[in-house]
Amino acid sequence: MPSSSITSSSNSYSLWLFCLFLCCSATHTRANEALLVPKQLSLSAINGTQQLSISWVGGTATAFDMLILRTELNETVFYKTISVPLISGRHQWTWTSAEPLECTSLSIKVRARDGQRASEWSNTQIHQGYDIPSNPKFQMLPQDKVVPVGASTTFCCIVGERELLRSMKLGSEVLKTTRLSRRTYSTVVVKRRPSNHSGNNIYCQDDRLNVTGSVIFAGYPPLSTDFVCETRNLTSAVCHWNGVDTYLYGRRATNYSINERKCLQNTQKEKQKNCTLDGWAGSWTLVAVNPLGQHNLTDSAELSHRVRPVKPDDLSAVVHAWNATILWVWEHSSYSSFPLVCEVAVTSRGYTTNRTFSGVGLQSVVLSDMHPNEEYTLQIRCGAQKNFWKWGDWSEEFSFKTRTTVPDAPEVWVWMNRDNTGQVVWKPLTQRQSHGRLKGYQVTFQSSEENLQHTVNFSPDTSTAPFNLSHMATLGSGKIQASVIAENEDGGSAPSAVLIPLRWTENEPIAVSRAVFLDGGFSLSWEREDNSTCDYVVEWYDASCRKDCPLDWIKVAAPNNFSSIESANFLPGVRYNISLYCCSSEPAQLLLRWQGYMQELVPSRPVYLSAEQRESDIVLSWEGIPLANRRGFLLGYNVYVSNDSHLTLIANLPDIETRKYEVKGYSKGSYKFTVKAYTSAGEDTGATASVMLEPQTDWLILEILTSLGITALFLVFVTFICYKKRKWVKRALYPDIPEPKLPGDWSRTQGPMDVKPSPHSMVHIVEKMLVVIPEEDEDEEMQRMEDEPADTDEPTSLRYYNQVVDERPIRPRFPDSSASSASSMDSARTDVTYTGVQTSGSSLAWSPNPLDSSEFSPSQAGQALSSEIRGGGGYRPQVQPRAPTEELFLTSPESSFEPQAVSSGGYKPQRSWHFDSPTEAGPSGGLAPSLGSPTSVASTQFLLPEGDECAEEKHQLSSSAASWFTNLLSTTKP
Repeated sequence: MPSSSITSSSNSYSLWLFCLFLCCSATHTRANEALLVPKQLSLSAINGTQQLSISWVGGTATAFDMLILRTELNETVFYKTISVPLISGRHQWTWTSAEPLECTSLSIKVRARDGQRASEWSNTQIHQGYDIPSNPKFQMLPQDKVVPVGASTTFCCIVGERELLRSMKLGSEVLKTTRLSRRTYSTVVVKRRPSNHSGNNIYCQDDRLNVTGSVIFAGYPPLSTDFVCETRNLTSAVCHWNGVDTYLYGRRATNYSINERKCLQNTQKEKQKNCTLDGWAGSWTLVAVNPLGQHNLTDSAELSHRVRPVKPDDLSAVVHAWNATILWVWEHSSYSSFPLVCEVAVTSRGYTTNRTFSGVGLQSVVLSDMHPNEEYTLQIRCGAQKNFWKWGDWSEEFSFKTRTTVPDAPEVWVWMNRDNTGQVVWKPLTQRQSHGRLKGYQVTFQSSEENLQHTVNFSPDTSTAPFNLSHMATLGSGKIQASVIAENEDGGSAPSAVLIPLRWTENEPIAVSRAVFLDGGFSLSWEREDNSTCDYVVEWYDASCRKDCPLDWIKVAAPNNFSSIESANFLPGVRYNISLYCCSSEPAQLLLRWQGYMQELVPSRPVYLSAEQRESDIVLSWEGIPLANRRGFLLGYNVYVSNDSHLTLIANLPDIETRKYEVKGYSKGSYKFTVKAYTSAGEDTGATASVMLEPQTDWLILEILTSLGITALFLVFVTFICYKKRKWVKRALYPDIPEPKLPGDWSRTQGPMDVKPSPHSMVHIVEKMLVVIPEEDEDEEMQRMEDEPADTDEPTSLRYYNQVVDERPIRPRFPDSSASSASSMDSARTDVTYTGVQTSGSSLAWSPNPLDSSEFSPSQAGQALSSEIRGGGGYRPQVQPRAPTEELFLTSPESSFEPQAVSSGGYKPQRSWHFDSPTEAGPSGGLAPSLGSPTSVASTQFLLPEGDECAEEKHQLSSSAASWFTNLLSTTKP
């Protein structure tokens, strides 16, 4: 038993090994069969393309490695594993080359593949190019290439043997090249725009400047739309479609065919294409083909549904005044039994109207509602009355003119002026209303009661007939009717009549409403008159017109109570008066009146402005704007003041009747004011006036006149008083001056009197002391004075002309001066010396003489001077009082004689002494540089007091004046 088991086991193992061997053997056999080397490799180029057809025999394998090389340079062009089924015992595959197959020789070989295993390569097959040595021709490929716009195309240039390529160009553009073989070069061209009619040139040049080239045509594949077929003669079909321009022309243009029947092209550039086919097929197929592709369209329909008639021919007309009959014929006799609908387009005076007529085999129509003496032009087209498809073609234009007849009756109205004059007006007949050449108008005025009339003829261009009611008295006192007849060559029109009022009556409505211009006209409405038996009349005219105004009017049927008046004569900025009349058996009655503007504008003229001052205010006044210049409804006035070319509004006056404005609160100065009128369209340019505001002068002038009057009355009063008191005034203000009387003979001829200082009368002021100079000193002093210059402040001899001689002896001033006085008298001379007067802040005072106090004292001098002054008689210079100073009161008691001197009479010399020069008048600490005051030989006082003496004198005069005024008012003496 064990041995049997071992034998069974070994037999099983042997059987397994045997089966494995058989499987491996079968698999190896199948692999060897699938990887057979492809044989019988053949090549075939497809004409007109760049495709190469490759076929071979290779067993049952379906996967192959394809290798394509450029033969000369051994460059791989294509290497790829492809799947090619076995068909009829051979494998066939088509390859498309980027370059034309003729550019260079190609080597092709194939091997079978099964996964990672591949067979041996087949034998190499070569497709010969034009660059082989046996073909030395210099050429470019491809020739006359048609390409789609935007596609890339490869061109190659084959140069001659032992030649090199210099350049390749498309037009003027230099192209980039690639070398394919020893003699072949290629380039890629992309045309992004269609070529022109003759294409675009591409060429190459070798190093010997030889040139060869080709032409490239870039366009589009065919495309057709709107393909439809119809009938024109009710038997054949005419097909239409729209083609798209492919930019390919000539033998490269698109070819069309319908139902495999070639159609002749009209013009390649025409978008609308058509083709005529005999008979009616009911279904059609359009095929469009060009070098870049093909496009198909189809259409189908019944004949009766696609009828489009031809145009009517040989038009004619039978013409009358108000209608015309139009006739025509058809080109095809089949139309005589076909139901048609025809459209007639009638044109007259630039306006076209369409009229439609229908009937079986329609060949004539009657046109009514035409106008006499009118030219018309018409065209006719027809279509199918049933199953209408499209209108047929228009006929040729046909023109004719209607006959003439009598004119239409003119439309008549009457206009009355305020002076019982007026005019009958009528609307001139248009050419259409005249119905022929117009000869004129005939106007007849007649009385309805007395059957009297007066006829006047007017030319065709007249539209008014004036009349005067005062001159119509010959027609009677009844109603006067005016009738107008228009006449042409065919006769007169029907008369149009209107009643004329016998006198002007003011029948105005209470209020005038405003009419609004909307949608090209004035819209009006009114209350309906129940008793109205005829039409309303709406009349309008320019509101600025006052006499014989040009009118326009329309008639409105009685049931209506609204109207919209429109006119091409309406102008912007013009105010129109619009009146509504109701006609009856009596002359027309005015019912309502409106005023309105087509368009309001700003006033065309400013107001006339004036400005004036009234008291402390400014009053602006202006005139109204004429109606013709308002150009709109005035809404008011704006008043401005001008501030540095800027207008400031100070008042708005909405009342248009206001013509004055008062400006208040302005101070004196110059102002400019502007007044602008405004409408709804805005303000006008404005009127400006200037005014100078001055202070009010009325009261000032009155005050001045009052002051002058009071002053004049006062002067009269003073003059009257002075006249009554003239003796007292003379005695008080102008007393008689006594003449000096001196002893001796003064009757001889007068001569100059030498005045020399007396030896005993020289008085010097030395440090505010009055010093008497002895005679011997006086002689020395006089000698020194004569030696010194004349402009010193020492005494100088002056010459006086003696006017009065006093016979009485002059009393000596001092006891020891008698001899000197007698000597002076005997010589009939008066010695006067000028002593320098020292100016100081204090008054002069008497001081003891340090030189000779025992011989002459101030008290003695005062007594002598007092006795001298008290003595009456001869020459006595006036002694002016001066205010005693504190020093004077302390040193000299002789001031008590001054009042006596003031009250004494005698000659009072005028005080008119001045300094020699202003510069010498100032204080110098010494004597004054001017001449001294004159002193008399019999006086110890200065004749012309200074300083405080003047002040004291003024005080005395002031007191004297006050006393005089008191005496004047209180005295009663004349």
